[in-house]
Amino acid sequence: MSAFVVRGALLLSSGFVMGDLRIEASRIAAITHAPTGGERRVPLYEAAFVAPGFIDLQVNGGFGVEVGEDPEAIRTLAARLPETGVTAFLPTVITSPPEAYPKAIAAFEAASATPGARPLGVHLEGPFLSPQRHGAHRRDIIESADSRLLDTCLESDAARLMTLAPERPDALALIEKLLKHRVLVSLGHTDATYEQFVAGVDAGARMATHLYNAMSPFGHRAPGAIGAALVDDRVTIGLIADGVHSHPASLRLAVRAKGVERIALVTDMMSAAGMPPGRYALGGQDVIVDGLSARLADGTLAGSLLTMDQAVRNMVQWADVTREDALRMASERPAALLGMENLGRIAVGAAADLVLLNNDFSVRATIINGEVVYERGAV
Repeated sequence: MSAFVVRGALLLSSGFVMGDLRIEASRIAAITHAPTGGERRVPLYEAAFVAPGFIDLQVNGGFGVEVGEDPEAIRTLAARLPETGVTAFLPTVITSPPEAYPKAIAAFEAASATPGARPLGVHLEGPFLSPQRHGAHRRDIIESADSRLLDTCLESDAARLMTLAPERPDALALIEKLLKHRVLVSLGHTDATYEQFVAGVDAGARMATHLYNAMSPFGHRAPGAIGAALVDDRVTIGLIADGVHSHPASLRLAVRAKGVERIALVTDMMSAAGMPPGRYALGGQDVIVDGLSARLADGTLAGSLLTMDQAVRNMVQWADVTREDALRMASERPAALLGMENLGRIAVGAAADLVLLNNDFSVRATIINGEVVYERGAV
């Protein structure tokens, strides 16, 4: 499609403004702050709201597939995520045996140019985590993790984000090496003291992985990782707004402590997201899915069933935020963390990655790179 117009309440830097976007050659070519009469023979797409496409920094899987050694899993996610308004994502590899990492990176490279939602790079969630806060990650692999594995992971430029625990003996050196390779560092699955967490931030970490979960808890005399993440303005928190990983009151607390400009919504989706209840897998472990949550046999949460469009709706309903702010947490903040100025915003010259929403904030259509890749109800 050479050129077309998108019309609705546009989420601009100033908030929602009724108007038109002209899309040409994969970019936003013009913004008119009031609807125009349109141009003859130029296709027009209309919606109640038009926002930057969602960017999910933590996608373990979904729609029956798990990120790993098969590039077809990433292709499936790229094809299906636009149904949820996601236009870009980080395929996430949880703690795995050492030999799995080169294969997972090779799978990403094979699928990185796939149509659909953009795979921006790999999120390596482990193995340099805390054995005490391993969650659904295999503790034995965490305990035996060798820092030399990082060199293997950095042989290509596929890695975009890494989660690690700052209290590990090698953590600060790992952060330094990751920053030299322009990899965003997030602190998570950590039993760190307040001081150890701050040391990781001082070293250059700028994110906290799924706040509240797999973290040393807050205490008024020992604030732990949660307290450090909440009060340090250098840190953007990843937040799973599903009501399972975090109670709605915890979501409101996060907003009050961080402000919407330092929250990035993530889903932590696993293979059962978008699928019926049953038994699935995460990192080689059996996961029981009841339609509300995904858990190991011992009850440990193992990823989520959340989709990003639902996360946005949940934040509006539970966290006392405006629609504009919820949308920014799903688009602008993740893009800023990754340093991608051409994504996550509606501006002339920015990539034409957009989500068109109905009045109830369900996804009506998704546009990626100037192409309509999903329309609700379209065959």
